[in-house]
Amino acid sequence: MKTPARVSAASSLTASIGATWTRFWFTPAGPWPLAVVRILGGLLALALWASYAGDLETWFGPFGMISPALLGAWRSPYAVSLFDLTTSSAGLLVAYGLGGLVLVAVTIGLATPVTTVLGAIAFAAILHRGPMLVGPADDVVAVILWCLAIGRSGDSLSVDRLVGGWRGRSAPRPSVRTRIALGLLQVHAAVIAGAAAIAQLKGDVWWNGTAAWWLAARAESPLVDLTGVFLQSEYFMNLVTHAIVVFEIVFAVGLWFRAARRPLALTGVVAWPLVGLVAGEPFWGLALAVLSVGCWPPDAVPGTESGATSVLFPPIG
Repeated sequence: MKTPARVSAASSLTASIGATWTRFWFTPAGPWPLAVVRILGGLLALALWASYAGDLETWFGPFGMISPALLGAWRSPYAVSLFDLTTSSAGLLVAYGLGGLVLVAVTIGLATPVTTVLGAIAFAAILHRGPMLVGPADDVVAVILWCLAIGRSGDSLSVDRLVGGWRGRSAPRPSVRTRIALGLLQVHAAVIAGAAAIAQLKGDVWWNGTAAWWLAARAESPLVDLTGVFLQSEYFMNLVTHAIVVFEIVFAVGLWFRAARRPLALTGVVAWPLVGLVAGEPFWGLALAVLSVGCWPPDAVPGTESGATSVLFPPIG
């Protein structure tokens, strides 16, 4: 039989967990962090979208290398793509051009309630049309675009906000939708960093410190060739290898502590692109840097909330 003290402790714990959950997901957040994610994520999405331009016909054309039979072998039978409907070269170019225009609209913040959804759909469509071409950066950018579609990403630093100002509309208030989008960005950032660290710890090269060499020595690697530096100093190679793993673990865990979230988000903006360079995945590193921007505490951004709003909506986490 439970004593009153145990019942009270259990109720207190349940209430604390519920309050933390509600505070994390449903405390209205200011628009600035998600607006920055929209701009940076949009630019990155456009860069990845443009990478298909040179070989668009070769890959996806009526007589392209990725035939329906090959696509069926790679793709889930339940997966679909709007590009499956393009049966001619002209139709393919039109669909590709329209998708690019939508991503431009997302980046500048034009008609964001509509264009963010269309942009996420268009980006997913081209990934599903050529799943064997998809890299880690594509997956992360797809997550970013869907989070932008969930939140009110056009409430700041956007054409929508500029037009709203011209029409005399008041500044947007902090939004629960924006907070949910930022929460999802933070969850994905922590999960991706944690998964990367776990995968690395399964390999001996990450324990003995030589992983940085093998990453730098890959033929498809280096925008920056670090092999010469690693050959000169084994200690530096070991330091880089272990620093990557330690950073990923600290990033994945530290994001859940309010005091650490801000410095880790700022560190991630710089560190993730460097990790991407070492790993030979620069776009992946940039995409993780964009996720880091989304982890910045909404209440900590100057100018996003007034003093009165900060009292009404206290710090999250």
